[in-house]
Amino acid sequence: MERKITIMGVLQEGISIGLQNAASVLIAIILWLVTIWIPYLNVGTTIAISSIPIALSKGQIISPFFIFDAKYRQYMGEYFTLLGLMYIALVPAMLFLIVPAIIISIGWSLAVYILIDKEVAPGEALIQSNKATNGYKWTIFGVSFILIVVLFILTTIFGLLGSTIGAIMTIVLLVLFMLIILGCNTVIYRNLVLKNNDDNNVTEEPASTESPVSPIYTK
Repeated sequence: MERKITIMGVLQEGISIGLQNAASVLIAIILWLVTIWIPYLNVGTTIAISSIPIALSKGQIISPFFIFDAKYRQYMGEYFTLLGLMYIALVPAMLFLIVPAIIISIGWSLAVYILIDKEVAPGEALIQSNKATNGYKWTIFGVSFILIVVLFILTTIFGLLGSTIGAIMTIVLLVLFMLIILGCNTVIYRNLVLKNNDDNNVTEEPASTESPVSPIYTK
């Protein structure tokens, strides 16, 4: 069976998506940082920032001002409930030599996107995320591992270039790293959730006695 995602495929497309949307994403993040001190508004903008891969996975053009859309504040209760459930489960899992916590966190890595995009309950979002990542946890881990190793090596090298130059290059690197992470999450969510849903939504009409009817694809 053909793999839905591969490590190199996610990295290559993730880098491309992240760089193509760099301007709008960075402006959105700057607006988020500038307004993070405003109560209530900051909840909606934080949820919006978390949902960036959803829009990118559907090929939508992001407006930096989308983070102020009031619709994101309606997910406040579900969003914090989801984070609470994840925290409750991951803390005891950390006691078992960290590995179970890593596996669980990868399995739930798409839960926030599913919660907002599919508008399901927090518990259902966790279940769907775990099912979507089933068989691909090592691939997702491999993508994160490679990016972290590259980040560590480059920051170490930049640290040897002097305080000013090294600091500037490190900041640029961290920005690129963030964009690439968003791009990779976009590819993973699109291929494991959106495309899978499209495949599952293919239904066949009962055959007519008058003429053959082709399968109808619904979304």
